[in-house]
Amino acid sequence: MTDNQIFEPAVLAGIKLKNRIIRSATHEGLADGNGIPTEALKIKYLQLAKGEVGAIITGYAGIRQNGKSPNYQMLMMDTEDYIPFYRDIVDAVHEHGTPIIQQLAHCGRQTRSKVTGEKPVAPSAIRDKMFLEEVPKELSDHEIRDIINNFIDAIDRSKKAGFDGVQLHIAHGYLLAQFLSPYSNRRKDQWGGSMENRYRIIDEIFQGARKRVGSFPILVKMNAYDGRKNGMRIDEAVHIAGLLEKSGCAAIEVSCGTIEDGFYASRGEKAPVDAVLEYSYLFRELNPVIKFMARPLVRFMLRSDPKPIYNYNVAAAQQIKERVSIPVIVVGGIKSLEDIADIIGTQKTDFVSMCRPFIIEPNLVKKFKEGTRKESRCIHCNYCSIAQEAQSLRCYYGKIK
Repeated sequence: MTDNQIFEPAVLAGIKLKNRIIRSATHEGLADGNGIPTEALKIKYLQLAKGEVGAIITGYAGIRQNGKSPNYQMLMMDTEDYIPFYRDIVDAVHEHGTPIIQQLAHCGRQTRSKVTGEKPVAPSAIRDKMFLEEVPKELSDHEIRDIINNFIDAIDRSKKAGFDGVQLHIAHGYLLAQFLSPYSNRRKDQWGGSMENRYRIIDEIFQGARKRVGSFPILVKMNAYDGRKNGMRIDEAVHIAGLLEKSGCAAIEVSCGTIEDGFYASRGEKAPVDAVLEYSYLFRELNPVIKFMARPLVRFMLRSDPKPIYNYNVAAAQQIKERVSIPVIVVGGIKSLEDIADIIGTQKTDFVSMCRPFIIEPNLVKKFKEGTRKESRCIHCNYCSIAQEAQSLRCYYGKIK
């Protein structure tokens, strides 16, 4: 595929895109204290739209208070009150001919009671090793059905707000991913055990949503694999992709990893030790002497060194694409125009998405198109990933600022 073909109009799940490069969901930390999107978030999305990105997938928006992220100022979509604020942003982005898709999520056990005001919940009562919390509450059948309805309500609100579609976050160890993985779902009832039972909550969200929103596009972001023992593996992910297509999923974005896996989903050359000490809730309140003494501990905590660090989900996404007829998007360590041309030109996937490159250069697609940039300036330091615990999104370029 030539560069020009990458920048030709394309259709994703019935949504018209300017090109095949998508901004993947990225937590911006630009909501107010109640989860209402701010003017600063609109400005950030307008930068992306003016930068000629093919489509924008928003940072995750919570569907229920007990599933709120521990990261700084998460977006929410758990009441009708949010709709006018989102509609204002959607209308502004649409003025530039850019579609915008809202990602919806419940964080499950990957949160803290200090943030939600409640004990974390999960499919099974298994403690998350990355959060200093007690064992999460195992969800009852009634509570699971409430969460299904919460997702359906949020999808309906997204449609009313004018979004071009929604994306369900079933990756990175959040609640829906917790149901899918045999590592985190040890249930013996209709919500656990077989793959079909573990998938049931997602299918019921799709079936209930279809009754409310008709053909409104519902996409997913899913893990192809993770680093957990007895966790997600590609053969199961391929099977899940087939189930998603049967459920009416409009497109699949392929990622990997859980929070417990560390920097499995956002890889880099070096562990961001300084960023962890400065911004992580585990260390940021400590005095400088204690922080200095904690450096070896942090290095040990971040010792995992997954390889490769570029294009690491492409092979898995290609296997999923061979299983389904709906569009497949790949994310993860993609930063050069040459790699994008290879991925799409050889039909490994239908679209590519990026997160970190758009933090440092929101106009990256325009630069690619004009020939002024062949590769993102992003150095994959991952300071942005850590700092989002304490403040809104920006690039740090490997330095504490």
